[in-house]
Amino acid sequence: MRASFVFSEVFTGLRRNVTMTIAMILTTAISLALLGFGLLAVKTVDLTKDRYLDELEVAIFLNDDVSKNDQSCKQQPCEGLKQQLESNPVVDSVLFRNQEDALVKFKEIFENEPELIEAATAEALPASLIVTLSDPQRSDVIVQEFSEKEGVFRVNDGGEVVDRLVEGLSYVRDVAFGSAVVLLGAALLLIANMIQISAFTRRAEVGIMRLVGATRWYTQLPFLLEAMFAGLIGAILAIGALLSMQLLTPDAFSAQLENIMRFPGTVYTALVVSPALLLT
Repeated sequence: MRASFVFSEVFTGLRRNVTMTIAMILTTAISLALLGFGLLAVKTVDLTKDRYLDELEVAIFLNDDVSKNDQSCKQQPCEGLKQQLESNPVVDSVLFRNQEDALVKFKEIFENEPELIEAATAEALPASLIVTLSDPQRSDVIVQEFSEKEGVFRVNDGGEVVDRLVEGLSYVRDVAFGSAVVLLGAALLLIANMIQISAFTRRAEVGIMRLVGATRWYTQLPFLLEAMFAGLIGAILAIGALLSMQLLTPDAFSAQLENIMRFPGTVYTALVVSPALLLT
């Protein structure tokens, strides 16, 4: 079998069916990229759980009266809350953060938001008790026990943030896998169709070759190589897209998630406190 003849037939077939070739390349690339994206989502879910569950904190925000009048947590009810937390078996440590400390942390988290930093004042931020858990899976125990305690304004559970992120990533993973299966099926149909069209457009040539003694394998190989070549190009495009996503996306995602997890009250502060600051 002459390799030069086979490859010349392959490129001739690709030129004749350029529209079908492009369609198959794109379909293959998109389906494989979605499949890879789903696998990346699975990896990201696992990394998110492993990395941040051990760093989870529960933030117990104190009301205005306690925040303004007890800057060292030496009075009731703040001192009592702190003692109750320290005696709780699921609690590893408790840190009191007064309004000045909260302002420092606020500026650290929103360092790229100069307007918020300029408008922020210590008086607008609540004092809080930052609770580190010995068992991060038991954060709901603290939320249930301390949400209605005297002096407590709000209990912010860092576990809810991770749960929502994991739930969202799991949904993205399922959609990616489902779409990949559909598109892979479409790619297989396109490959089969491309082979049939190539064989049909060159049926006269194939017939002559068979008459002079060419084997079935020899006459069909160019069509198979055409499909393999288009699929290979699609796979290369998908791999390139996934490598770019893996290099760029996790860093940005991790940076945003790091901001959230560094301060359990970030979401609360951004949604509730920040508008209040802008109105003062």
